[in-house]
Amino acid sequence: MISFTLNGKKVDFKGDPNMPLLWYVRDEQKLTGSKFGCGVAMCGACTMHLNGTPIRACSTPISVVKDGQVTTIEGLQSKAAAAVQKAWQKLDVVQCGYCQSGQIMSATALLEQNPKPNDQEINQAMQGNLCRCATYHRVRQAIHSAATHLAKEV
Repeated sequence: MISFTLNGKKVDFKGDPNMPLLWYVRDEQKLTGSKFGCGVAMCGACTMHLNGTPIRACSTPISVVKDGQVTTIEGLQSKAAAAVQKAWQKLDVVQCGYCQSGQIMSATALLEQNPKPNDQEINQAMQGNLCRCATYHRVRQAIHSAATHLAKEV
């Protein structure tokens, strides 16, 4: 049995330890905010946090998360997350929306670790989050906006 915390709730998994975390979260826990995009950890649509660090859940075996803290887009509740989500709406970042949960997860992790990132740091943190609609410039603007908002709260 593999036990871990999912969005603040303890869960026990009794299946194949090689099952990708994404399938367990989507199919068994019915949390569908994290998307399947490529299946090889290249697009970022499946991004979740493991102990605060972004991971690609499509290629992460559930055995890796044993005793860890997994957060999905549905469980994101930090001040940084709220600032990112507000900036995303304010700047109308989303077009088709498919990649956005992964984008938001990566952006939130960045701001939780680096509250005032520059463009290069944003590009590096967001590398691997692909957007078919090419909203990269709005993503960067939204991250800067969220950082400014967080700085005013301090």
